[in-house]
Amino acid sequence: MNAFVERLQAALAPHRAQLVSHPLYGQLHNIPNIRVFTGYHVFAVWDFMSLVKSLQQRLTCVHTPWMPVGSANTRYLINEIVLGEESDVDAAGNRISHFELYLQAMQQMGADSTAIEQLLVYVQNGTTVANALQQLQLPQSIQRFVNFTFDTINNAPVWVQAAVFTYGREDLIPDMFLSLVKQLSQQHPALLSIFTYYLERHIEVDGGHHSQLAAQMVAELCGQDAHKWEEATQAAIAALEHRIVLWNDAYAAMQQPVHIWWNGKPW
Repeated sequence: MNAFVERLQAALAPHRAQLVSHPLYGQLHNIPNIRVFTGYHVFAVWDFMSLVKSLQQRLTCVHTPWMPVGSANTRYLINEIVLGEESDVDAAGNRISHFELYLQAMQQMGADSTAIEQLLVYVQNGTTVANALQQLQLPQSIQRFVNFTFDTINNAPVWVQAAVFTYGREDLIPDMFLSLVKQLSQQHPALLSIFTYYLERHIEVDGGHHSQLAAQMVAELCGQDAHKWEEATQAAIAALEHRIVLWNDAYAAMQQPVHIWWNGKPW
């Protein structure tokens, strides 16, 4: 293995371990708690799509006249990832993005998707992401998480974006989580079949094949430049820390007798 990759993975290991063993996963043993979880997690699913598209814009040619951009290997890697994220298939074989599939899962289980849908309306009407988050009075953990992503998109070099995408977002769902959801889905198939399918698909595509492609992409972009690898490492650590705070907040919301997490709105 590349020595730079080994050092990066060693630096990330304690943060990843904290996420994978987070007590939040042990609380996902009932429908109300899963609804709370999706209310937080959906924002990470959405801004992840924006991170993917930003990488495609930076690493491939998306305008005319077409010109070759960068390495053909890197172009292939990001285009394949975009194909899967933006136009995968649902359980019936219909084309759908992972974000739209997640929204369907929320709607099926009765989770409130009003906040994320309103965010999209604000952004489509020209409001900046940061202002839209603020206007919606979303929890600070969500605002900071999404703002970190868009700060990376708008201001960070491409190898940093690729590192946040690869090491800060992928392959963080433990087997325990999927096992709990599968058990609940057997009891409540009419509520959780889409969410279970989303998780299985996420692990199969994003956690396996895509994570390997993405790691290759980071290695190509950083090359043998120690400074780039250090920047990539620090950004990936920051992304994991923001995810830990997001999970902490969702976990705390699950402990409340009445789940209130957005705009004073109870579940």
